[in-house]
Amino acid sequence: MKLYWKTFIEAVQRFTDKGGFVRASHVTLAVMLAVFPFCIFALALAGVLSADTQVDDLVQFVLGTWPEQIAAPIADELKAVLEHGSTTLTLGAVLSVVFASNGIEAIRLVITSAYRDHDPRPYWKNRLLALVFVLGGTALFVLVGALSVAVPLALLFFEEWVPWLSNSILSSGQFRTLVTTAVLLFTVYACHKWLPGIRHSDRSLAPGIVLTVVLWWGASKGFAVYLSKFSTYSVTYAGLAGIMTALIYLYMMSAIFVLGAEFNGSLFDRRRATTAGARKGGQTAPEGE
Repeated sequence: MKLYWKTFIEAVQRFTDKGGFVRASHVTLAVMLAVFPFCIFALALAGVLSADTQVDDLVQFVLGTWPEQIAAPIADELKAVLEHGSTTLTLGAVLSVVFASNGIEAIRLVITSAYRDHDPRPYWKNRLLALVFVLGGTALFVLVGALSVAVPLALLFFEEWVPWLSNSILSSGQFRTLVTTAVLLFTVYACHKWLPGIRHSDRSLAPGIVLTVVLWWGASKGFAVYLSKFSTYSVTYAGLAGIMTALIYLYMMSAIFVLGAEFNGSLFDRRRATTAGARKGGQTAPEGE
């Protein structure tokens, strides 16, 4: 535990010394330009593929971990856009995918920098990978849309034979929270595992991923309390209060993501130093990344 604490201090120091806040700004802007077009495209596609898709469930899946004060206005706007139906899936859909892939590229650059790696892949491979991530995320949304219809129908169908299912976790809000958390963990894992040009073991990636998700959870709860009790954004920014609140929230989440990547990078540095020392001493190097 002492090792992780020292590494965390080193990660914070590197974050402040090496432009962590600037990199967080880059990720925030890229994600801000990516997340809303992507959400509209993915939600619209899910609605087109299944007319019975529960839009409320999908929106909850997208924004379920965001503070209510931020998520509610955005959810209302997403629902309003989706009322236009399949017309969303036009040229705007292509642009949405491109914008979303830019957000993935920003995340890749941040992780690569934090890991002190050099990405040997050519530009076109990285862009293709970003597009695969976007389309994979869209497929995940569509799957959730299908489950939002299938699970209630299955519970209704089997209720006569298995009455307790209607009172199980499958029919409660806890199940949605569990699914949202699992998808969030997988998303962060996927970014750390497959976006960098150099692969690292799952074990070496776990500390930064766990740190990121835990800090995200704590920051979201704290920011929600701040918004409900102390915030004066509506006075300071008037009609822009909603936009500014979302920007500040995304910036905070981006900074935590960069810090989590730096935490893993600092652990990698320690392993590299240990390996180099072992080689100089003629010892067998411990398992690394």
